[in-house]
Amino acid sequence: MDRILHGREAVFRPDGLAARLTGLSGEGLARVPYEHKDDPPVVVFTGGRGMGKTALLKQLRNVYKGATPLALLDCDEVEPPADHGPGWTELTGALAEISVQLSLRVIGAKPVQFPRLALGLVAVASTGWTREDEERAQHDLQRLRPVLSTVDATKGAAGNWVTKVLTKLAATFAEATVPLAGLLAEATVETVLEEVFGRGQQRSESWYGSYRNAGGRGKAGLQQLAIDFEQGGRRRREAEGFLVAALVEDLGQAYRGLTRVGTRRGRPVLLLDNAHGELGRQLIEPILRTRHEGRRDRLVVFATSRLRDHEGLRHAHRARFSEVAHAAPAPRGPDVSSGVLAVELPPLSAAQTQAAFDRFDPSGRTPAELARGVHRLTGGRPLGVVLLGQAAAEAPRALRPGLTPGALLDLTVELREDAAPVPVAPALLGALLPQPRLEPFTVLAAAHDEESARLLARTRLHTESRDGDMALRVRDQLRAEDWPEGPRHFVADPLLRALLLHRLRFGDADHPRYAAWRAVHETLHRHYGRANAPATALPYRLHHELALGRTEEAVTHLRLTFPDPDVPGWLARLRFIASAPYPREPFPPREPHAPQTSHRPQASHAPQTSHGPQRSHPPHGPYAPGTDPRRAVALGRDTPEGAPPSLPDHAPDGPPEGLDADATALHLSVRRLLHAVWLLTDPLALPDAEVTEKLAHELRQLSGRHLTGNSPLWDAAGKWPEDIHAWRALSLPPGREEGV
Repeated sequence: MDRILHGREAVFRPDGLAARLTGLSGEGLARVPYEHKDDPPVVVFTGGRGMGKTALLKQLRNVYKGATPLALLDCDEVEPPADHGPGWTELTGALAEISVQLSLRVIGAKPVQFPRLALGLVAVASTGWTREDEERAQHDLQRLRPVLSTVDATKGAAGNWVTKVLTKLAATFAEATVPLAGLLAEATVETVLEEVFGRGQQRSESWYGSYRNAGGRGKAGLQQLAIDFEQGGRRRREAEGFLVAALVEDLGQAYRGLTRVGTRRGRPVLLLDNAHGELGRQLIEPILRTRHEGRRDRLVVFATSRLRDHEGLRHAHRARFSEVAHAAPAPRGPDVSSGVLAVELPPLSAAQTQAAFDRFDPSGRTPAELARGVHRLTGGRPLGVVLLGQAAAEAPRALRPGLTPGALLDLTVELREDAAPVPVAPALLGALLPQPRLEPFTVLAAAHDEESARLLARTRLHTESRDGDMALRVRDQLRAEDWPEGPRHFVADPLLRALLLHRLRFGDADHPRYAAWRAVHETLHRHYGRANAPATALPYRLHHELALGRTEEAVTHLRLTFPDPDVPGWLARLRFIASAPYPREPFPPREPHAPQTSHRPQASHAPQTSHGPQRSHPPHGPYAPGTDPRRAVALGRDTPEGAPPSLPDHAPDGPPEGLDADATALHLSVRRLLHAVWLLTDPLALPDAEVTEKLAHELRQLSGRHLTGNSPLWDAAGKWPEDIHAWRALSLPPGREEGV
């Protein structure tokens, strides 16, 4: 999928961060003065899933590939080879892959060779070989051919050196009483030096003379390296760190002593995605350590981290993204990690989101406010913006005028030209929350806090885990992914919560009963309506009444409590009750009596939403695309014919019996107001000008009805439409942020 990099100019502009560190502009690859001449910082872009970190690194690769040695590695995707020996670890595998990428030919310079790294990898590969398992040694040696080919493409790719190594190993086994890692490493290295390395390259062995206990002797250093690697623990970590240094040294040698002809332009670039894990630290920390000790290199490292407060970033110099557009100061402190410049990727602005939508749909056939609504839903998270923008552009033309953010979740989108379109909501959820089991997250997305989450875990997820509290496990997993926390929702991020609730609503393909949705909200409804529940639980119960499609009890409560003097508290309760997730139907709506299909999710991480037959719907009629039943109620009109069976109370025939004229008028006014707030604050809907005017009208009318608290109602009539037009949450009078 083509990622749109709006708002990333600080990195890619001709004099931006990447240009100043690499020495090459992004446009035309002209030379640019280095900002950090001999001590560039390791730049770590931070941000949660979907913030465009991977897209940014891929764009850096696209810009500089072929111009300077470059490698891109996803630290989460280093797959172990089949039947590998003990000489392979994630780090050695990563170094082999990085060196092969860095050795690719670039404009105007010879390919970089990696003799030192190749010798180190050969030495550690020998650990664990035995005389009874020659096949293991042969398999491991064959796997090193790409790295040795960086030294000599012809000799490295040939197979005769493997045979000679095995012959020498057999002799070594015969002479030794036990297979020692150091002896095997020496025998292997000697043969590789003779058979693959040229005379000038053989001197690279001496670099290992600086390894511990080597005494300046290269072969002794390689022997000790293999012994330490085999020992494991701290010694292996030291050996692996030295292998990282070998890669950096080989890169440095490629830039030293060059004549004017063939001088390399710019610096080599290493791109490390998902570097917050163990492998990322193993690759970055040795580089930082040698730089901290005063040894300089030319390597430019751009890395990404989902975690903003990672241990490896504790002493990093932090800068806002906009600040690095023209300068990126990274003063070194006494700690090793002070060599890191941590830059948090910001979300896209509303204008950048609109630009993304305009790029996908230049004809502008979608609603004018759709891009702004998507920005509110996604918070500007680039992955969500791009995927929803693409879905809007690919929607059938007849449906585009009625699209809403919620409708976009029900559509399909083509992520790859060689694959069928996939449902938007499962695809986006799978990218933002790649968990093997999504059911616990889906159920707990309806919870407000840890208490209600534990209740749902006990009642709805008792078979999911017998080891510990499932609610706390889910909480910890969300924290580990660096998702935000908030006081009002157990899943605080609006986009992630909306996707999980979408899965709860449609994931079981149980139209029209929606059993999973009903079971979860009925559980919370009973919990907050229990006999010993405190009075503060009532708004929560009414909140879930709305989620179940029942509105009359909430209207009655708000009518009965309207005369109370605490009007700010009444407005807060109204706002909270109306923040309930709307039990909507899929888009496009099903035709009456259409045969239903039932598709169970194919995989827990990518449920297939069943929308029934995809038929063409005319853009008119009671259920025209985009028509929301709440709108008719808010405007005081009859509910459209054929209201969904899941919404039995959307527009009852009239107020409860036995009310006098004044109470009836109040009841109807509160009902209209509740539905207006419910619709206008729904992140899956779009603001409606007529409903907004009606909301202001009802608040002014209610202000005239109240005997003592008319001022807050009058203020809300002016401020709430302003909040809606500004895409803000409805504000409350000062001093009363919450009334629940």
